[in-house]
Amino acid sequence: MGKIHVLLKKEDLNRKKLDGKVVVVFDILLATSTITAVLEHGANEVIPVLNGEEAKREACKTGKENCILVGEYQGLTLEGFLSPSPSNLIEQVKEKTVILSTTNGTVAMKNAHAANEVYAASLLNSVSVANEILQYYENETIILACSGSSGEFNIEDFYGAGYFIECLKKYSKEGLEWDLTDTAMTAHQFYLGKVNQAEEVLLNSRVGRKLVEMGIHHDIGYVAKKDVCFVVPYLKDGTYVIHKKFKR
Repeated sequence: MGKIHVLLKKEDLNRKKLDGKVVVVFDILLATSTITAVLEHGANEVIPVLNGEEAKREACKTGKENCILVGEYQGLTLEGFLSPSPSNLIEQVKEKTVILSTTNGTVAMKNAHAANEVYAASLLNSVSVANEILQYYENETIILACSGSSGEFNIEDFYGAGYFIECLKKYSKEGLEWDLTDTAMTAHQFYLGKVNQAEEVLLNSRVGRKLVEMGIHHDIGYVAKKDVCFVVPYLKDGTYVIHKKFKR
């Protein structure tokens, strides 16, 4: 029997407790959705970094002419960077290395690097990542890490974790059961109460309202779609995100 636990914010990731665990990171608005989208649309890899300065150092270190800098801090696009807007990026990333800096999601990915495996999931690709988990880790402890925002809980990540639990339960082989902690059970129940209200949940969230105020609410409709991407992004060597395709 596998176990599922949900962490409410990235600050709850404890390196000492990650050994041997599988972590799935959620930053629905927008980092893990952006990672999913750009890999689905042909990016070679995504390098998550903690901030803009690290992104610039990474660009110099890689020496790759085909890398692009994408980043924001507190919702504002970093100077000299592209906005991490998935709907705008998908036409610009084919065969590119994307160096991505965000306030929360990429920090969560970096903070989770001590785990046995680290995946990036969103509403866009939860079915694919869930099936990867079921193929290799059905009897392991799975930590669903909501990124949150500046140390606070984000409802959209909680909704995403709940949807992911639903995917695990739906596609599990007959007889496989999951032990849900209280936070996991609550996330799942919250999702079940709003199954068909993904866009509404995202729009009404604190970050969603901020995106609307900034005039980039079109991304919310894009990332609210379920099961339209088939990439399984995972952290390799603790430094960059590559992917495999889920085959139905």
